[in-house]
Amino acid sequence: MPATFDEFVADRLDGLLRYATVLTDDPYLAQDIVQEVLLRAQQRWTRIDSPPTYVRRMVTNEYLSWRRRLAVRRVVPSSPEVLDLVSPPVSDHAVEYDERDAMLDRLAKLPRKQRAAIVLRYYENYSDEEIGAVLRCTTSTVRSQISRALATLRETDPSSSVQPTGARK
Repeated sequence: MPATFDEFVADRLDGLLRYATVLTDDPYLAQDIVQEVLLRAQQRWTRIDSPPTYVRRMVTNEYLSWRRRLAVRRVVPSSPEVLDLVSPPVSDHAVEYDERDAMLDRLAKLPRKQRAAIVLRYYENYSDEEIGAVLRCTTSTVRSQISRALATLRETDPSSSVQPTGARK
């Protein structure tokens, strides 16, 4: 939870602009609404209990008031490119969890030494020498185990380019 108004704005501005842009379908009007709301929120900052909820409600109310003030307005649908100009889209974290779970399932099917070598290399960032010391084998055996493991992982899901999280490049 941001302690100061400036921290709140730095943390939440992109999301507020994206939200207002979707509401108004006009990135320039969205910027005006968010700016107006943030100015009013700054004046009341010490009295606001839950800033994210309160400010989002303020943006919604400002949008609804603006709609009431204008009896007629021209609607110009926003393209994804316009929305991306305001703020890049936030990735869906569920996809990351799905990918991680799928990788963990594929790792679990590897032979124990290959799995250990892959985990030490890509998740713990160990060098070949360090992996060899842990597994009590030579560095060439480590490289062989990793190569075989990666080949097996590619075979189990040929649609993905296997690159475990934290992988070196």
